Amino acid sequence: MKVAGFPTSSDIYLEIDGKKVAVVQSYSAKSTRSSQNVEAFGEDEPVATIPGPRSYVLELTRLYATDEAIRDGINFHELADFNLVICKPDRKVIYSGCQWSAIGETGALGAMVVEKITVVAAKRLETAV
Repeated sequence: MKVAGFPTSSDIYLEIDGKKVAVVQSYSAKSTRSSQNVEAFGEDEPVATIPGPRSYVLELTRLYATDEAIRDGINFHELADFNLVICKPDRKVIYSGCQWSAIGETGALGAMVVEKITVVAAKRLETAV
């Protein structure tokens, strides 16, 4: 019997062209969708709701470039059209067509530098493992 575990930082990563370029310590994801009401003449309330486009915004914390990406001269400010892959015990979630919208960094003397990158994704795909 295989016992499923919880995702670890090596299970959350950025990839470009199928190559892992950075691991992510933690993330938060927010999916939103706009909707439009369909109204009918003489009705007090909408008769239906039409779903609109979806939007995926993710906040990544503590990104660490892989050794190979460092050798290739990775620069997080130049990243474009990348994937965020999140491996869970029973499935894999892939956010594709990603672009960063904000990069933040804070640091204190003697403390670890914390990076936060906000990412907007074009698509979300979930596959069983």
